[in-house]
Amino acid sequence: MQFGLFTIGDLTTDPLTGHTPSEHERLKATIEIATLADELGFDVFATGEHHNPPFIAPASPPVLLASIGAQTKNLILSTATTLITTNDPVRLAEDYAYLQHLVDGRMDLTLGRGNTGPVYPWFGKDIREGIALAIENYNLLHRLWREENLEWEGRFRTPLQQFTSVPRPLDGVAPFVWHGSIRSPEIAEQAAYYGDGFFHNHIFWPASHTQRMVDLYRRRFEHYGHGTYDQAIVGLGGQVFMRKNSQDAVREFRPYFDNAPVYGGGPSLEDFASQTPLTVGSPQQVIERTLGFRDYVGDYQRQLWLIDHAGLPQKEVLKQIEILGTEVVPVLRTEFDKLRKPGVPDAPTHAARVAAAGGPVDEHRAPAVDRWTGTRAEDHNEGASDLDDPVISEEK
Repeated sequence: MQFGLFTIGDLTTDPLTGHTPSEHERLKATIEIATLADELGFDVFATGEHHNPPFIAPASPPVLLASIGAQTKNLILSTATTLITTNDPVRLAEDYAYLQHLVDGRMDLTLGRGNTGPVYPWFGKDIREGIALAIENYNLLHRLWREENLEWEGRFRTPLQQFTSVPRPLDGVAPFVWHGSIRSPEIAEQAAYYGDGFFHNHIFWPASHTQRMVDLYRRRFEHYGHGTYDQAIVGLGGQVFMRKNSQDAVREFRPYFDNAPVYGGGPSLEDFASQTPLTVGSPQQVIERTLGFRDYVGDYQRQLWLIDHAGLPQKEVLKQIEILGTEVVPVLRTEFDKLRKPGVPDAPTHAARVAAAGGPVDEHRAPAVDRWTGTRAEDHNEGASDLDDPVISEEK
């Protein structure tokens, strides 16, 4: 099972000090978080994608992830999420295959529709077409990584004729894709149809809702013939804040919870923690709560936590990561392994998927495409003299 961290990159004022980090501070802090996670033995680091304040989560996650990849050794670099609705699938195919090469396969990505309504018109899209965009765009992305000289036509972008996306996926194996959704059964269906992973944010909703979404995905995964119900690939999010004493954790986290843009003005900290997976308490309470997720989603492959938000200062964020990495994750690894049913697959990795595909393809094989992109000017009327070109003749 994989354990990791994800960030949404919010710029939130610390309610205790009044300090709001600059964009530069926050970006550098994100890299510091990821490198510490790598040092502590976490498996995954994921970044969100936002195009508006108050976020610094990159509009182009591969840029940040490539930088982190150059400074880490083992982390799988992922997204939480990449907007499949408003990004061009051609650009996604290129950018993430490029990242895959740069980090030697230590990457995957989570696709989502996004939860910011205005982002759709910013990129010339209609939010009412969100599901249709997600379906069509992913179909194209999926094919771009697996086919060359692609002929394609859809509703939402110009057709492609004899198009091959470059670079081709590393070792001939496309990046693994998770489909992230909180509330859309169509996305769970999409994940199941392709045999991809399904990631549930698992932060703002009660366990009963998460259970229904994961159950739907598992049933449809089996229906499409990708494996049994228990072999479907599931990931969950979560959020924690810890102190040795649970009362101290609640007292210290309360001002951050009360003033956080996503929480403030809603249910109390106690109500929210009782109704959702938010866990504010001791490391042992986090262990017990996280193990309890298995009771309603079954054996799953990836657990990510949101730590660096709501204005928490970087020093505290790093402290929380250290507690997770030294006191919580080692216990969870052992306990989840003990509980896992026979036949449940491991979390996907590039190396395992290459092995399952029969090994890497010949990397020296040139893509089956035209030698040139488009027509070069000098290839027009090849063999004609300069004097045969009326424009050149007039200039001379």
